[in-house]
Amino acid sequence: MMMSKNSMTKRKTLIFACFGIAIGLCIGTVLKNYRALEIVKRCNPKPNNQKTPFEIIGLGPDDTIQNSQKNLVFVGVMTAKNFIEGRAKAVYDTWGKEVPGRIAFFSSEGSFSDELPVVGLKNVDDRYPPQKKSFMMLYYMYENFIDKFEWFIRADDDVYIEPQKLENFLRSIDSSKPQFIGQAGKGNTEEFGLLSLEFDENFCMGGPGVILSSETLRRVAPHIPTCLKNLYSTHEDVEVGRCVQKFAGIPCTWNYEMQYILRHNSSGRAAFTGKLKRKEIHNAISLHPIKQAPLMYRLHSYIQGLKAEEMRQESLTLHRDIKRMAKYLEIPEDSKYLVPGITLIPEEENSKRHIEDHNILGISPDLNKCVPKTREDLLEWSFIARGLYSIEHANPKHKIDSATREGLEDVITEVMENINNYSRQRGRVIEFRELLYGYTRLNALHGQDLILDLLLIYKKYRGKKMTVPVRRHLYVQRAFTGIFIKEFEEDFYNTTLQRSFFKNILNQGVEKLSNHFSLPGLLSSAKSPNGGGNSKIVFVLPIAGRLATFQRFLEVYESVALKKDKNCDLLVVIFGKGEEVNDHLELLKQLKSRNIYHQINYILRQEEFSRGVALDTAARSSYIHDDNIILFIDVDMIFKLETLQRIRMNTVQGKQVYLPIVFSQYDPRRQEQQYISPDEITNESGYFRQFGFGICAIYKSDIMDESINGFDKDITGWGLEDVKFLEKIVKNGHHQNSFMVNTAEVSEDYNAKASQLRRLSVFRAPDPSLVHIYHDITCDVNLDVAQYNMCLGTKANSLGSTHLMENLFYDNFENVEFIKDFNRRKEMR
Repeated sequence: MMMSKNSMTKRKTLIFACFGIAIGLCIGTVLKNYRALEIVKRCNPKPNNQKTPFEIIGLGPDDTIQNSQKNLVFVGVMTAKNFIEGRAKAVYDTWGKEVPGRIAFFSSEGSFSDELPVVGLKNVDDRYPPQKKSFMMLYYMYENFIDKFEWFIRADDDVYIEPQKLENFLRSIDSSKPQFIGQAGKGNTEEFGLLSLEFDENFCMGGPGVILSSETLRRVAPHIPTCLKNLYSTHEDVEVGRCVQKFAGIPCTWNYEMQYILRHNSSGRAAFTGKLKRKEIHNAISLHPIKQAPLMYRLHSYIQGLKAEEMRQESLTLHRDIKRMAKYLEIPEDSKYLVPGITLIPEEENSKRHIEDHNILGISPDLNKCVPKTREDLLEWSFIARGLYSIEHANPKHKIDSATREGLEDVITEVMENINNYSRQRGRVIEFRELLYGYTRLNALHGQDLILDLLLIYKKYRGKKMTVPVRRHLYVQRAFTGIFIKEFEEDFYNTTLQRSFFKNILNQGVEKLSNHFSLPGLLSSAKSPNGGGNSKIVFVLPIAGRLATFQRFLEVYESVALKKDKNCDLLVVIFGKGEEVNDHLELLKQLKSRNIYHQINYILRQEEFSRGVALDTAARSSYIHDDNIILFIDVDMIFKLETLQRIRMNTVQGKQVYLPIVFSQYDPRRQEQQYISPDEITNESGYFRQFGFGICAIYKSDIMDESINGFDKDITGWGLEDVKFLEKIVKNGHHQNSFMVNTAEVSEDYNAKASQLRRLSVFRAPDPSLVHIYHDITCDVNLDVAQYNMCLGTKANSLGSTHLMENLFYDNFENVEFIKDFNRRKEMR
């Protein structure tokens, strides 16, 4: 018995000894490596003062849903380390700071940013698909902010959200109920039936954003570990939808309008790269995808512009309210006070505050705001059809410019949106089809007036369904808002002025010098690398009769082309017989005798005059070589040295044809003058003939190419040959190179020949140094209809400016009475 007790005592002693040794070794090891552990702790990349979740998003501990307007929504943006400085920063710099709540960017473990509220999710990487990242982001929201916000949004870093529209939308919905809002989906065609969704199940597409009420997140978040363990697909938005369906008992909203509110563009990287003035951008709360950061800034700038327009309109409405109330309160218009104690005009004369005039901005929309007292005060209307007919331009008819077209589109879009604002309640919709015609004018004090005739389509889809075309007149006034003056410091002004001065010298110095001196060598050395350089210009001039005008042309040609330029030839095609051409030939002979080293040639044609025949004959003659520039010119033209320099610069062999827009003088007799100087380039002295193509510069090798092959010689009499020639050039420009590599059906040199196909482009620009001197035009009634109408049009355009014609009309009282009587008889019918 005693031996047994002694044996047990020894065992206990041995056990305690071993246990003590083990504890001692552990303590010794810790003590031995304490310094090393301290060093590792100091090298830990995680900072000791790591921000709390509240500090990351800038949320105060006392901020709640009840006491703060900034606690409406928490937006969680999924991103990755590589995108934090790009797309994530673009989101934060644009719409992120305007969110009616807080925003944070969720990335992989270790992600950090000094500028952005970034949350690095523990044990999460940036692998795609980001299923774990998405679920852990939702769990992070639940764990830290569930009682701080009414709504929670899961978003990507390539989505744009309009904060004000989001706030209006969310405040209209009960957040105390389980809500799961987004653009509903069931998978694309290839995935349909493969996502393990029941027939009545769906999911909210993650791209445009997913909105959860706090109640929904409260029900789902505790079960996120379970959802992560039971994934049925690789799509994180599908799995989030499945988890919400299972544990919150609600599907994604089935509402069809969600595809317009939360907008997904299927164009991929090309989405929102083009025109932004579209209905989907104006109406949507979110836009997805925007794959590049510059596109995010561009879109935000456009949205801010729309908001500025709304604010200006609101300001204008307030001015009108003030004006209307002042009338009801019987306050005189010249009063400085709206009501006692509230001033309209600053007391101090030197005050820098800008107070807008309610008597101007407060006037209600009216086409009769401006009442002219004299004819000079009358505001002219411009007519809009396929083109724009305006008295303000030298050419009354011209193309509608982009600014005017954009303004018309804005007006029509806004009006149609207002018309269809309550279309759902009324069971009908009205669609815009076409602008038939319209009138526009600008009132510098009040704004732009518009009268538009619209073709609309009325569609009724409730009750008795119908579709009916409707024409309606639209009367619109786009009112100006206040004028705002921004002052700059003197240093800024002086710096800007100096920069502008030096830039002006650099850009225009050579041109200004060339206006005073003849510098062909200097300008030739500064020529375009693809231009004509020093190529010889051959003037081709068809002539029949008109001896005095021909003599004037030769004098100009001698002084400019022969004396100054010295690299030009002249080829005259003379129509006539016998004595009809003797004087013309004598003038050429005299010119040749004075300039024996220059080529001055002529071709005689004893037949009826045809400009097309003359130009074609000259182009095919041996007097012109393939590397010469042919300048087809008219005997009434006056030109300068700058004209020839522009021709060489803008005519490119095998690539470009130059058709200068010449300045055509008006009839000087209409202005009670005998002569208009070619140097007088004003709206009253003439106009740039934009629709004339007779003056043309082209290389002979290009005009003789088989795709053009000269001029149409079937045209006789005045005009039309230049139009036909231009049509050939345009058609040639549409030829496309065809390359068929590794194809046995074509010859070996096919690709080489295809690459050498000429594709001529047409370059047009006004040239004030190329002037058409006025002469009387006689239109032969025997001409073809098209030629005769073109002749009459040119004759009418050359009579005088639109302003002059207007004055001549109104100065004759009988014309005004005739129009009045005509309108009265028209109304009586």
